[in-house]
Amino acid sequence: MASTIHEPRFTFHDFRAERAWRLAECGRILPMSECIFCRIARREAPAAVIFEDDDVLAFRDAHPQAPVHILVIPKKHIVSLETATEEDQALLGKLILTARALAQREQIAAKGYRLVLNTNRWAGQSVWHIHMHLLGGRLLGWPPG
Repeated sequence: MASTIHEPRFTFHDFRAERAWRLAECGRILPMSECIFCRIARREAPAAVIFEDDDVLAFRDAHPQAPVHILVIPKKHIVSLETATEEDQALLGKLILTARALAQREQIAAKGYRLVLNTNRWAGQSVWHIHMHLLGGRLLGWPPG
């Protein structure tokens, strides 16, 4: 019997993930000039920015899944963790340390928080610019998905 690959199933609230999956399936990953996170980093699109330095930007998620839901992105356009290179190692580490500092600032560090980095369509990556979700402010269940 041949094995089959099951396509991901989405619920009604996963419209962004489903759209991203369909775009990726068609090979339509947006160019950097149209990437929403690149546009936010260039301040061409609105966002509730809470942190910025030369390399990293952090802003509140427009559709929060927890009382604290912050997206931490590199200003450099990297499509996903799968396309990151050795040159990106320090930048990826900086994303994690920035998330930690933001968790402390948001006063969720003591009770706990979650960092999520979805990679590619089956994991639910919905924007083709690497980004980390900082989630906290409530009890987070396990397993997550």
